[in-house]
Amino acid sequence: MQIPHKIAFLNGQFAPLAELKISVMDRGFLFGDGVYEMIPVYQRVAFRLDEHLVRLANNLAQVRIENPYSISAWREHIQALIHAQTFVDQSIYLQVSRGSAYPRQHAFPLEAMPTVLMFADELEPPPALAVECGVSAITCNDVRWQRCNIKAISLLANVLAKQEAVDAGVAEAILLRDGDLTEGAASNIFIVKDGVIYTPAPSNLMLTGITYDVILELAQQHDLPVTLAPVTEQMLRDADELWLTSSSKEVLAIVNLDGQAVGNGQVGPIYKIMYGLYQNFKMTVMHRGQE
Repeated sequence: MQIPHKIAFLNGQFAPLAELKISVMDRGFLFGDGVYEMIPVYQRVAFRLDEHLVRLANNLAQVRIENPYSISAWREHIQALIHAQTFVDQSIYLQVSRGSAYPRQHAFPLEAMPTVLMFADELEPPPALAVECGVSAITCNDVRWQRCNIKAISLLANVLAKQEAVDAGVAEAILLRDGDLTEGAASNIFIVKDGVIYTPAPSNLMLTGITYDVILELAQQHDLPVTLAPVTEQMLRDADELWLTSSSKEVLAIVNLDGQAVGNGQVGPIYKIMYGLYQNFKMTVMHRGQE
């Protein structure tokens, strides 16, 4: 494996990503004991940075890891990381683990300093064909724990679901729990029925993304009816339109689910409106350097 020569951040220091090292006793490595954020960057402007940092702080508090930096310090480090890269559109990965401790034990160590890692990859937009023609998905049983609203680094169940999608040759696995939609393996899910947008309300069974919030805000601003309510498996399969949203995929239409056409099997009219609104939001706000 060859790691690209990109500048990254580890515990207050900037260095080439390939040179960074952490202890094998780090609890992120041993237990998946930590949280993370993914922050898209357009034209070197971090997308909704404050919202990401507020969510990070909330997640750290939920797992009882002391936030290692103030909001202003986080912003300074992230901006420095962004400007250290040669590419302008980026995806920032940020991870905070509970830190290193010996001996290995499940309970919190009495003395451990959080490990903070950040690095950037080039952010590429979804392929034009996926935007124009939509993508396919499958459904899977949601076998995860009861605290899915925490953006924890212990993502094995999501990894396995995503691999099911890869093995099936589709873009995403949509998770179902007790007959209701929760989310995708790496996305939030929206449906459209009779012109109304439906999506599950935030709960402990799903991780609502920053893009999820943007979609709801754009719908409200432009008088597109939205209902936050449980979405049953039958509603999912009877939908006129089906979308996935995430920081990297933005918003994509799903036109085939478990081998069956969604609606008429084509990208729907409400999706086209929302996609245009989202792109306009990026162009007129983010590319002017406003957040």
